[in-house]
Amino acid sequence: MFDNLRKKIIEVGIIIVTLLCVSIYGQINEKIHDINTIKIDSLRVISSANEYLMIEPVPLTNFSCERSLGTKNDFYSEGDYWWPDSTNPNGPYIRKDGMTNPENFIAHRKVMRDMSIQVAALSAAYKITHNKKYAEHAVKHLRTWFVNKETRMNPNMNYAQAIKGICAGRGVGLIDGIHLVEPAQCLSILEQTNGINSDDAEIIKSWFAEFLYWMNTHEYGIDERERKNNHGSCWVLQAAQYAKLTNNIELVQYCINRFKNILLPNQMALDGSFPMELERTKPYGYSLFNIDIMAAICQILSTHEDNLWEYKLPDGQGMQRGMEFIYPFIKDKSKWPFQKDVMYWDQWPVRHPSLLFTGIAYNNQNYLELWEELPAEPKSEEGLRNFPIRQPVLWIN
Repeated sequence: MFDNLRKKIIEVGIIIVTLLCVSIYGQINEKIHDINTIKIDSLRVISSANEYLMIEPVPLTNFSCERSLGTKNDFYSEGDYWWPDSTNPNGPYIRKDGMTNPENFIAHRKVMRDMSIQVAALSAAYKITHNKKYAEHAVKHLRTWFVNKETRMNPNMNYAQAIKGICAGRGVGLIDGIHLVEPAQCLSILEQTNGINSDDAEIIKSWFAEFLYWMNTHEYGIDERERKNNHGSCWVLQAAQYAKLTNNIELVQYCINRFKNILLPNQMALDGSFPMELERTKPYGYSLFNIDIMAAICQILSTHEDNLWEYKLPDGQGMQRGMEFIYPFIKDKSKWPFQKDVMYWDQWPVRHPSLLFTGIAYNNQNYLELWEELPAEPKSEEGLRNFPIRQPVLWIN
């Protein structure tokens, strides 16, 4: 009992010392927004990371579905909005947009998301404290998912978002891969800070290079890339992060061009809204999701020479206008002028990364203060599924 108490006291002491150091550093550092982000999030990050130190990695190979046509190492999921047809119970499923069928197979999606959450928290705690125990446990998860041949996921999504009676997989299934984006960022940080050995780092980067190749050559990857709504945004988000991780300069530039010439012109209206998201049965949630994804793209790809935060179309559409549109409805959801979401209306808003990233990019204190006031993350399965950037500490220098 006394050993556990002593251990707890030590952990609390580490957190207090860390917060004091961050506070002092913040007083002398010009990047006050960046430091405040760490200061605000430190207690949450370290508390979560300490919890995750007790959890061993869980690979997707621990779960299987008899309807999957893949191997045990192939990621498999089923489309959310597809249901049995009451007029033909044994026939193909039918679509009910926005209505999630709880009977569909989501075990692989859930363990991928859990891995992403845990690796991100552990890596963020390592970045804050420099304590190797967090890095070592994060690497255990990364090795399980991307290195160990028995347990690693195959670098494709051939069997994602299948539909019973219709298809074994679909291009839109690639959106399930957004939960690999933060682990990819974690690898970059761990490599830069000697938190992972070079052999493991190279193997994991090779995995992401293979996955990126699949995204650009397989019909499903191409199908997802060409979609006009948030699916197209999520393709760019993933491709941008994996290309940057693997030093694929050509694809990094391709993603920059695609943001400028495809995403903004095809998705954003003159008022900064996303009409294709507003047409959905969950217009509020999808609008928040897409602005978060686009903000993350800008955070990943922007450089001094090519700053996507400042980029605008001739009529003014750009990230600044997009946030000007959505901000009032994040601040006061009751002012939302469109229909309410058919499900999970009460889930939003939370600390959307778009608020933080644009707050820093445009030096907008209103955005930053609202980000700080909101709950750190969603609580429901659906909310967590649509919230891939959970640890801002990993994304702010």
